[in-house]
Formats: sequence, structure tokens, C-alpha cells
Amino acid sequence: MGPLAGVKIVEFAGIGPAPMASMLLADMGATVLRIDRPGPADLGIPMAQEHEFTFRSRAIMRLDLKSADAVEAALKLIDGADALIEGFRPGVMERLGLGPDVCLGRNPKLAYGRVTGWGQEGPMAQAAGHDLNYIALTGALHAIGREGQKPTPPLNLVGDYGGGALYLVTGLLAAIISARSTGVGQVVDAAMVDGALSLMTPIYAMMAGGRMPGARGQNQLDSGSYYYEVYECADGQFISIAPIEVKFHAELLRRMDIDPAGMPAQRDRAGWPQWKEVLTARFKTRTRDEWCRLLEGTDACFAPVLAMNEAHLHPHNQARGAFVEVGGQLQPGPAPRFGTTKLANPRAPGTVSLAETLAAWNLPPAAWDAVNRLIP
Repeated sequence: MGPLAGVKIVEFAGIGPAPMASMLLADMGATVLRIDRPGPADLGIPMAQEHEFTFRSRAIMRLDLKSADAVEAALKLIDGADALIEGFRPGVMERLGLGPDVCLGRNPKLAYGRVTGWGQEGPMAQAAGHDLNYIALTGALHAIGREGQKPTPPLNLVGDYGGGALYLVTGLLAAIISARSTGVGQVVDAAMVDGALSLMTPIYAMMAGGRMPGARGQNQLDSGSYYYEVYECADGQFISIAPIEVKFHAELLRRMDIDPAGMPAQRDRAGWPQWKEVLTARFKTRTRDEWCRLLEGTDACFAPVLAMNEAHLHPHNQARGAFVEVGGQLQPGPAPRFGTTKLANPRAPGTVSLAETLAAWNLPPAAWDAVNRLIP
């Protein structure tokens, strides 16, 4: 089920953006086969299989790619795939005999997806790094944080998942569409530093247009303004407001019974600290739930700041079925949603059989023999 039903993808085990991209494609109906190492490996913080949410909805085939037979089995699978995903340092796949020249030589329509931090070339291409390092090079990290404080790491959402996984998925889908119309596949070089920089395009536009004249934490969207900010409530919980537009700003003040007369204008930056004092004091007069009853669902641009262990309880998330239970574990459901093609509920890691997945390849006997003799 899903709009990508019939699309076959070979994923070489990695961490961060590669499994996230594979999960997104599998959620949308693609048949994804994850090729993993035969034994344990240091791939970040180890977790039990049931907690590896991004491994959901696909089978795992364990191959020792130092073996010529294993490489040949992988190539037989790549021969019948629409796309490949790998997240190794540049040159690793080539040394294994699984580089783009080899794979595209055998399967000319293949979309060969490569996700790295720094990209396939450049002076830093071979250096180790993680999300925080990649976004540091783009200006994104420097821009995130409050005035007078050092930059704040935004989890690993901007580099690994936004700049890496989402751009890899976009590139692979574009390459698959192109290959189906032209018969010619290609390499997709999804560098997290490139993707994160691309995400910053509108922010660079704001800077160029004079809409971000201040340093970190002094601008409209970075906690500088009082109307795009998080405030503490009487119970120590937090709420968020974002009434950027004049009419929404007026709605917030009306509902909070705040008279703007005598206060600085909304766009008067010099008056923002004064407004923050007023709102800080006002929001501390009620609990988060009390503010929700007054402001939630209105045009005041308001939402409570929910912890991860309470987000699934919010009525809006419940109404949309935003969280799903997979193998007894509550986790975010597939996105985006499609009006005609419905998505299947994700399947827990380890529950998709290898035989079921390989059946989608419809391998000829010789190729099946090459693969089958390496299956434990």
C-alpha cells in the first residue's frame, strides 16, 4: 500500500539520515531491503530492536561485504532495484566493489543515493563529523539561540533529518521519476551541509532584505521579539505565541485583556523588552491549561509547549491519529498523508520477513541462488 508500491530500494545499513530516509520511503509503500553487517557494529548509541523506530517496515539481510560472494549477492539485488541508499564516507562503496560505476553499469536506471555530512568531494569530505558540525558550517547553528547566550543545538533535526534524510528522499524520488522517463539513472549526492544550507535560504533572504538586522536572539523569529516567543505559566509549564500578523496580534491582546494603548508599536524593536515584561508577568498569572482554555484554537497563534511524553495525549494529535502503535511502541505515524492512496500501518522492526521482501524482486533462478545461499 502507498504511492510508492512497487518501488524497490536497497539500503546499506547506516545511522541518522540513511535509515530515516529509508523509513520515510517504506512508510510510503516502497519495498526496502536493509543490508546490514553480520555482527554488532558501533553505529552510535545502541538500542533494543523494538526501539529502533526508523528501522520499521523493512527486512534486514545480513551480509559480510568483505566477501566476494556477499558483494555479488548484493549486486544481484541492486540489479533489480529502483534505488540504492548508502551513508558511508566517500570511497567506501567503491572499495567494496559497490560504487556507482559498477552498479549503474549493471542497472543503468538506478537512482544511487549517497548521504554524507560534507558531500562526496571538497577539502572536508573525508573528515568525521556529526549533525552539529555540518550545520555549524551553514550559519544555521550560529543563528539559533537567545541573546547573550551561545548557539543552541537544535537536536539533530536540521542536519541529519532535515538537511540529510529529507533531501535524500527528494533527490531519490526525482531521480526515479527521471529514470522512468529517460531510462538513465544517476547518483544523488545528498550532503547534510548542502541540505541544511538550502533550508536556510529564506533565512538568508531575510538577512539580505534587512529583516534580521540584529545579532542572535534579537530578531523576529529567534526569540528577539515578544510576539514570537515562549512564556512560562503559573504552574511552571510553558506556552508558545506567534501572532506575527497585525490582526492576529490584536486578537491575542484582546483575548488576554491587554490594552496596547501607551505601549510601543508591534514592529518597534526598541519596545520589545517592555512588551516582554508585560507578557511574562501576565502569562504567570494562570496555568498552562487555563491559558489553553482561553487561547487554544483561536487566531491568537497559540499552542501549549508539550513534553514528548504528553504530545500523544493532545486532542488534535489524537483526532489526526498522529501517533501509531507499532509492535507495542507508541511512535509518530507516517507523513505526509495522501488523499487517494492510503498508507499501511508501519510494521515493527524485525517483523518483515526476508522471504516476503525478496519476493518483490522476482529474481531469476541464477540470481536467486547467489542470494539464497548467503541467507542464514
